[in-house]
Amino acid sequence: MAIDFFPPSEVYVGRDMGGRTTEVSAADVARYEAGTGDRHPWYHRNSPFGGPIAPALLYHSEVYRDLGWYLPNLIGNLHAKQEWEVFAPMAIGQAVRTRSTVVGRYRKRNRDYVVNEVLLTDLDGRWLQRSRTHQSFLVDDPSDAVVVDKERERRPERRFEISAQGDELPPVTRAVTVAMCEAFSGPVKNYHTDREMARALGFPDIVVQGMLSICFVAELMTHGFGTGWFCGGQLAVNLVNVLWPDEVVSTRGRVRDTVPEGRRARVHADVWCEKADGTKTVIGTASALRDQN
Repeated sequence: MAIDFFPPSEVYVGRDMGGRTTEVSAADVARYEAGTGDRHPWYHRNSPFGGPIAPALLYHSEVYRDLGWYLPNLIGNLHAKQEWEVFAPMAIGQAVRTRSTVVGRYRKRNRDYVVNEVLLTDLDGRWLQRSRTHQSFLVDDPSDAVVVDKERERRPERRFEISAQGDELPPVTRAVTVAMCEAFSGPVKNYHTDREMARALGFPDIVVQGMLSICFVAELMTHGFGTGWFCGGQLAVNLVNVLWPDEVVSTRGRVRDTVPEGRRARVHADVWCEKADGTKTVIGTASALRDQN
C-alpha cells in the first residue's frame, strides 16, 4: 500500500531502489579481471564447485547503478565503509537477481551518511550475497574548494596502526593505473576515471574507486581460504584514506582468531590496504570458513 509520507525526492530509510535480473557472463568476468588484476584459475576452468565460478565481488558496483539514493551535495562525497557477506558462489551462465534498498542514514561530524543494502539471489530466491555500502556527503556545500587533497593522509589523525600479532596471509600488491580505473569504473566518465570531473567534485586527481580496494581484500581472502570464502565469507572495512592513480597498494591480512562454527571453524583476520609509504587506505576485518584441524 503506497502512502505519501515521503516526497518523491527524499532519500529515506526503506526506500526501494529497484533491481534487475542478469546473467553471470564470461565478459563480466573479463572486465573484472582487467579492472582488478585478479585472475584466479577458478574463473575459467573447473572449480571445486563443479565448473567455472565468478569472482565473489563480481557485482561490486551494483549499488551504484542507480544513484537516486545519493544526497544532493556531490562535492567531496566519499565511500566511507563497506560490509559484505558471501553465502554461495555464482556459476558462469547462472541467472541472478539484485535488489537495492536504503537501510540507514546517520550523521558524524560534518558529514551525512547513507547506507544502501544490495541483496543478490538466484532465481529461486536463495541468497547468494548481501552488501552494505556507507556513502558520506558533506553537510555544508564547500563551493569550488578542494575538499580532500593529497596532504590529508599525512595528518596524524589519518595514520592507523595495525597489530603485529597473528599469522600473515600472502599479500596482494597492485600498481593501480588509469587504465585499471577505466576498466573498473568506466566506460562512462566519472570522478573515478576522469581528472576534470574529479576536480569539479573537490579532488585534485582521479579518485580510485573504493570498491577496487574492497575487491583486493576479496582476492586476498579467495587465495587464503578458497571455498571457505565463497561459502561464508564476511568483511567489514572502513575506507580511511584516498587511493590515487599510479600508486602501489598492498592488501594484507593477519589471522587473529579462530572459533568453531558448526563442523568447521571461522577464521577472523585483520585486513588492510597500504601504500608504499605505509599510508593505510582501508582497515577492518574479514573472515572465512575452513576445516577444523
